[in-house]
Amino acid sequence: MGDFVFLKVLPWKGVTRFGKKGKLSPRYIGPFEILERIGEVEYRLALPPSLSHVHNVFHVFLLRKYMANPSHILSLEPMQVHEDLSYYEQPVEILDYKEQIQRTKTIPLVKVLWRNHRVNEATWELEETMTQEYPHLFKATM
Repeated sequence: MGDFVFLKVLPWKGVTRFGKKGKLSPRYIGPFEILERIGEVEYRLALPPSLSHVHNVFHVFLLRKYMANPSHILSLEPMQVHEDLSYYEQPVEILDYKEQIQRTKTIPLVKVLWRNHRVNEATWELEETMTQEYPHLFKATM
């Protein structure tokens, strides 16, 4: 007990589950903590209040063991969401520089790491635009 498992969501044709319908709906939800083993093949799970209408004892064929992985945990700073449900993207640092060469001109680009995003989600932006809008990023690198 104390292990975590995913709970299989049974497919019902034409039913929308968790905001998705058909093939795009999740196959498993969770992870949920195992509270106790009931019999040979049944387990009681700690379900959240949103699933309080569901009986909390499940057969093993509906469960899949959750393997804890630190890369699954995202540590993001809290966002300030505006009334219109938008938020302001803030650049954190310049990761790389490159020049995109076209037929008649060369365009300088910078790779920008944004707050609340991982390094692999960094984007290439025009150096001129970033220098005008966020000069503090370039003072630190010079």
